[in-house]
Amino acid sequence: MSTRAAVEEHLAAFNAHDTTRLLAGFTADAVWITGEDTTTGQDALADLFDDWLWAMKPRLDMRSLLVDDTRAAAQLHETLTIEGAVCEFEISVFFEVADGLIRRAKVYRAGSADL
Repeated sequence: MSTRAAVEEHLAAFNAHDTTRLLAGFTADAVWITGEDTTTGQDALADLFDDWLWAMKPRLDMRSLLVDDTRAAAQLHETLTIEGAVCEFEISVFFEVADGLIRRAKVYRAGSADL
């Protein structure tokens, strides 16, 4: 799978709220960084992408995607519901892909990457 396809599949799985499909797109030792939090490995990622997250009804819409071999930079619009209020953020995610799987990602959210 190409780097572009890996990122596009990640977004499709995320928007489907499908944890199994989402995890299938990561390497076993993948690193996910959001704000001050770093999550490493499939088991930890399963705890991150869980029912708590899906209860916020998150959605990511692609604004732009730049790909260079095994790296990608995505500008995304994020919508989610926090305590009954719909919140929207602009985020950027920088991906590293190995053999068609996400190996590392760093998320930057406008204002703060932490919720």
